Amino acid sequence: MSLTDTAPAVLVLADGTTFTGRSYGAVGTTLGEAIFTTGMTGYQEVLTDPSCTRQIVVHSSPHIGNTGANDEDFESERYWCAGLVVREPSRVVSSWRATRSLEDDLVANDIVGIQGVDTRALVCRLRTVGVMNAGIFSGESAHAPLEQLISQVTDQPSMKGLSLIDGVTTEKAYSVGPADYGYDNIEETYRVAVLDLGVKAATLRQLAMRGIRLEVLPANTSLQTIVELDPDGVFYSNGPGDPATADEQVATLRKLLTKRIPFFGICFGHQLFGRALGFDTYKLPFGHRGPNQPVMEEATGKTLITTQNHGFAVDAPRGQAQPAPEAAYGAVKVSYYSLNDQVVEGLTACDLPAFSVQFHPEAAAGPHDSHPLFDHFTELMDAYRATR
Repeated sequence: MSLTDTAPAVLVLADGTTFTGRSYGAVGTTLGEAIFTTGMTGYQEVLTDPSCTRQIVVHSSPHIGNTGANDEDFESERYWCAGLVVREPSRVVSSWRATRSLEDDLVANDIVGIQGVDTRALVCRLRTVGVMNAGIFSGESAHAPLEQLISQVTDQPSMKGLSLIDGVTTEKAYSVGPADYGYDNIEETYRVAVLDLGVKAATLRQLAMRGIRLEVLPANTSLQTIVELDPDGVFYSNGPGDPATADEQVATLRKLLTKRIPFFGICFGHQLFGRALGFDTYKLPFGHRGPNQPVMEEATGKTLITTQNHGFAVDAPRGQAQPAPEAAYGAVKVSYYSLNDQVVEGLTACDLPAFSVQFHPEAAAGPHDSHPLFDHFTELMDAYRATR
């Protein structure tokens, strides 16, 4: 489909900046926080990640959709993004794995998008001013007065202070193991309670391939229910929204830490681990999103190339291990930090079997530098089981 065959569209930022283009995907109106990601591919994994709830995803790479879409690369059961902004969608799908185009999925999932945008200028704007609320208006809505469109955009709540995990977590607990992912020859060795804050399919797969039976639980699951499962470990997943709003999950984690059950947290789970230890969290100007984020491992000086997708961070001091603000949990150290802006990318409790990372070691679309973190989790569980 050519640009002339599509409806007019406009992207409006909260500061009044506008970008005109043509519709891509569903035609209509969508509102959310405009964020940008730097991957050239892996777009299907990004758009189906529950962490993208209420976010309009801007792709900095100029060509998106080249490898089409399929049923294997979903990170959840649906598309979660609020909207999509691209410069030039691929006219041809070129992958033996593709069963349809990306636009087919956007239309089927009612995702409003815009194409023909100068995404380089847009990303520069978001990097300079910071990510902000935005709206995509296509078809008839694109012709409304600009003042009216800006009003719709600015009337949205800010992502800061917004709680979103209740809308993405599983409604009912469920159990999956290695065999459910095709690993019939892997013996089930461990049992892990997974608090679903917006968990990705690739995360569950990486855990399962290490012989873990996963008890996936709703975000509001009580401490008692978790303990009654008698897990070898507890995992807090990624998820959307402001970690400062997740008081219930932080309170549960604090009690779990006193029981010395091995803990692993990723992304949102990392931020909640930081809060449980007594650190504050804060909103980043434009976040880290994409599969090319360099991270330094403090212990070894080794650089990992990681995939990230977050707009908040933990405010913890780098350097030597020191007592956690919540003194009952002993000493804690920053284990990883970003080489781009020195943001904290990992925490390790020195006196407890607990750690977390801000980045995504499952990295379904790559890179795979940090896969060994899942093995470290099983090592902590081995030590825990030996003492039971």
